[in-house]
Amino acid sequence: MDLDAPTTTETVSIREELEAVGIEDVLAQLDRELIGLKPVKTRIREIASLLLIERIRKRMGLTSEAPTLHMSFTGNPGTGKTTVALRIASILHRLGYVRRGQVVSVTRDELVGQYIGHTAPKTKEILKKAMGGVLFIDEAYYLYRPDNERDYGQEAIEILLQVMESQRDDLVVILAGYGDRMDKFFASNPGFRSRIAHHIDFPDYADGELLEIAELMLREMNYKFSRDARAEFIRYIALRKSQPLFSNARSIRNALDRLRLRQANRLVADLDHVMTVDDIRSIEASDVLASRVFARGREAAEN
Repeated sequence: MDLDAPTTTETVSIREELEAVGIEDVLAQLDRELIGLKPVKTRIREIASLLLIERIRKRMGLTSEAPTLHMSFTGNPGTGKTTVALRIASILHRLGYVRRGQVVSVTRDELVGQYIGHTAPKTKEILKKAMGGVLFIDEAYYLYRPDNERDYGQEAIEILLQVMESQRDDLVVILAGYGDRMDKFFASNPGFRSRIAHHIDFPDYADGELLEIAELMLREMNYKFSRDARAEFIRYIALRKSQPLFSNARSIRNALDRLRLRQANRLVADLDHVMTVDDIRSIEASDVLASRVFARGREAAEN
C-alpha cells in the first residue's frame, strides 16, 4: 500500500472538464482553418489531452511541478505554423497554463541589437511584452551566427534560455523555422533543445490539399472557380510547386490575389457588358492562364 498516495475521493467527468474549458471548440476551429496537416492536428490534440489530465492531477494533489511547454515548429513557409501557435496559445490559456491567450511573434530583428549594450534591453522588452502568453520566434536559427564575431545574437540566446527556465510557469516559447536549419541550431545550442518539450514537424501540402485551400479561400471571399478555371488551377499548382520560392498556402493566397486582379481587369475592360452576380464571383480559365507560371513552364519544357 502506498502510504503517500492522496486520499481524495473526488471523481472527474472528462466530458464535463472539456466542456468547462472549451478546448474542443479551439480544436474544431483549427480543423476548419487548416486543410490537411493530420499529424500536426493529432499532436496538438495529444498535447491538449495531456495538459487537461495534468490540470486534473494537480487538482487531486497528484503532481506539483508544471509541465514544460516550450515547443519547436519545423517546416517550410506557409504550412500553418503561425495559425497553430495562435490556437496553442488559446488552449494553454483556457487550461490555465498561461495568464493571457496572446502570441507575440518576432524575428531576429526584434531581439538582436546593432551595437554593444543594445541587445539586452531589446530582448528583455520583447520578453516583458510576451510574458503571460506565448512568444513565437520565427526563423529562430538566425539568432545564432557563429561566422560573425561581432554578432550579438548569442547575448539574446543567453537571455532567452535563462527566462525559458526561470519563468517557464509564465511564458511559453515556440521556436520555428526550416527543419534542417533548426536541427543545426539545436546542435549548436544544446540549452535550447533541453528546454523544448514538444517538437512538431509541419509537412508540405499535397496538390489536392492546395486546391482545397484555394477553394476555401475563394469561398471566404465570395469567389469561385469556373469548371475550366479549376482544371487550369490544378495545372498551375503542379507547375508552381516545381518553381523556386514556393511557400505552400502562402503562395496559393498570393496567386488568388493576382487572379482577382486579372478578373477585375477583364470585367472592367468590357464596358458594355451587363454583369450578373455569377460574373462578379467567377474566376475564369483565362484569368488563370494569364499567369507567368505557365510561361515559365513552357520555357522549362523547351529547354
